[in-house]
Amino acid sequence: MENWDEIRTAFQVARLGTVSGAADVLGVHHATVIRHIDALEKRLGAKLFQRHARGYTPTEAGRDLLSVAQTTEEQFGQLASRIKGQGETVSGELVVTAITGIADLLAPVFAAYQAEFPDVKIRFMTDMRVFRLDYGEAHVAIRAGAAPQEPDNVVQSLMTMNYGIYASQTYIDHHGMPADEADLARHRLIGPENPDTRAPFYLWLRDKVPPEAISFRVTEPAANLEAIKAGLGLGFCTAHFAAQNPDLVQVFAPRSEWAAPLWIVTHVDLHRTLKVQSFLAHLKRASLRWAETCG
Repeated sequence: MENWDEIRTAFQVARLGTVSGAADVLGVHHATVIRHIDALEKRLGAKLFQRHARGYTPTEAGRDLLSVAQTTEEQFGQLASRIKGQGETVSGELVVTAITGIADLLAPVFAAYQAEFPDVKIRFMTDMRVFRLDYGEAHVAIRAGAAPQEPDNVVQSLMTMNYGIYASQTYIDHHGMPADEADLARHRLIGPENPDTRAPFYLWLRDKVPPEAISFRVTEPAANLEAIKAGLGLGFCTAHFAAQNPDLVQVFAPRSEWAAPLWIVTHVDLHRTLKVQSFLAHLKRASLRWAETCG
């Protein structure tokens, strides 16, 4: 495409809002940026930006161009990621994304993997958003809940996280044990801040106890676990976590309706690469050990 440089320039101006910023990113003189914008606007017969003292703001036509250019750039990044993953040497970056709350399980896996392949640099991300494997944002994803359905992904079962209701010994000493499910309403419960959470154990909790019984709400698993340990109330945690914290008392044993299946997800274009397959081998071996402590 003969005017791709001009489109790329317009994309950077729209993204950064200034000619100087785009020039720095592209490694060209600011006059080149202005020339590209002028030439592209002339070719398209439309103004792409509103010029003002603070910089450049895309017009409606500019926003349309930005959308196309952004998609093209993302697809190129996806292609580059796949090409990098096609080599048969185990080196470079390995990007793994996972749900929060399982770093204690994964850290030893990463250590063992890097011990075998010291040239690999690992990036481990536990952001709330779902990373796009089709855009090359990660090599391996570990997700919870229903099996992912994206057509270009390879999905494999990893394990099932089994959750029960636990409390600290301090809490039990002060408040006693619930006699049954109906008795939960008179206790102090730890629950989610987000009322729309799809975690199966929190859905059960919402159905079984009145909102006023939840006296401590959290937004992340780590805060939930610390709250249980501190005696702030009864809360859900995995059997694995409870086994590592002997001060915790099992109030209700794990149930199948509270369980959360975990899935390994890889993109079909990277799934068979040696780097990904060697990491999956480490991960699957570790999951056999987890089954003994997480059940």
